[in-house]
This record gives sequence, C-alpha cells and structure tokens, in this order.
Amino acid sequence: MSQSFTLVFIFLIFVLAGAVKGMIGMGLPTVAIAVLGLIMTPAQAAAILVLPTLVTNVWQAAAGRGFFMLLRRLWPVFAGILAGSWIGAVVLHSVASPWATTALGIVLMLYSALGLSKVHFSVPPKSEFWLAPLIGTVTGVIAVATGVFSLPGLPYFDGLHFKRDDLVQALGMLFTISTVALAAALVHGGVLHYSAAGLSVLALIASLIGMVLGQTVRGRVRPELFRKIFFIGLLLLGTHLALRGIL
Repeated sequence: MSQSFTLVFIFLIFVLAGAVKGMIGMGLPTVAIAVLGLIMTPAQAAAILVLPTLVTNVWQAAAGRGFFMLLRRLWPVFAGILAGSWIGAVVLHSVASPWATTALGIVLMLYSALGLSKVHFSVPPKSEFWLAPLIGTVTGVIAVATGVFSLPGLPYFDGLHFKRDDLVQALGMLFTISTVALAAALVHGGVLHYSAAGLSVLALIASLIGMVLGQTVRGRVRPELFRKIFFIGLLLLGTHLALRGIL
C-alpha cells in the first residue's frame, strides 16, 4: 500500500468519523479505530487517534455548568480508568498485543449489539461506591487493548440517568481521561512516537471537517435511522476483525 494512498485513506476515515460525531455526538474514536483496524494494528491506529480524540472531547468535557458536580460523583470511575490503563500497559502488556485485533473485533461486536438492542441499564445509588472503580478499571484495560473507550463505561454512565446535557459532558470527561491514559500507555509500550504526530494532526483536521459536515446534515437524516446504520456497520466491521484475528 503506497504512502499517498494511506494518507488519503486516513484523511477520509477521520472525515467519516468526525461526521458521525457531528450527527450523533459520539462515535469518532470507535469508527476510526474500527476502520483503521483494516490496515494497521489497534495500537498504531490508537496512536493516530490521540490528538483528534483529545481535542474534540476536551471541548465536550469543558462545555456546560456541571463539571465539578460530575467530577465529585465520577472521580472513582476516572481513577479506575487510570489504574486499568496501567494494568493493561504494565501488567498485561496488552499494548501492541498479537491478539489486539481479535479483541477489538469482539468489543465492537458487543458495543454494536448493545446499541441495536437498545438495552438500558440502571445503577442503584448504593452500588456506585464499589461499581464505579470496577467499571473504570475494566474500561481502562479494554481501552489500552483495543483503543475503544466505550465499554463498559458508556452503558454505566447511561445507567446513572443523567440529564442529557450532563450525560454529554460526563462522556466528554470519560473520553478525555481515557485518551490521556491511553496515550501514556502507548508511550510506555513504545508505540506513540513523534513520527505519528503528523498523521495525528492530519486526523484532527479531517475530524473537524467531518464534524462540521455532520452537524450540517444532522437535521436532514432521522437520528434513529442513522444510529441503526452506524451500529450495523460497526457490527459487520467487528465481525470481520474478530474473524481475521482468529483465522
């Protein structure tokens, strides 16, 4: 595969991923890591993903007036993510693991199945004190192994029954902490190099273009239809990656 083709492919993938985020408010890292997994390892894809994910989610985390309220409630989750990322990088050596592509495929399949089933969880308030750090730790391990930050953190946040604006801000905080922890794990694993900086800047520019496009057409496409297409596409990609890693 030529370098020019790779650059064009990466640019178009991040335009697509940014458009998805612009339309439904999420999905940029998931789409990017899933499609890039077709031509590179999850660790290599995650290295490119760091900058666009960080920039887009810092803005999402900072927007709104509930930042400190959310931080007081959710800090055990974030502490768990840092611990899980350390476990994944140092103890399990999951960064650049040979089974990472299979793991990515399986996680994408689970994530898609949850999205298509429309299952909603409910977290009892009395369970938060022990469940929050556990959810964070598992999320951190999975993020380091696959580059996907959504499981099980996203269903857990949904189960806390936040108001819509608070949920969007909380997810921005979740993805920001996960991105920082993943970047540290990639540096430790020797995967994140200065050579990835140019590709990450290219990915950021493409993501911002995609987000503008997504926001522009958001009112012209039914959100439920788009979400269904989004999850079906991820399910097919996840199945392909899982089978490719096994076969």
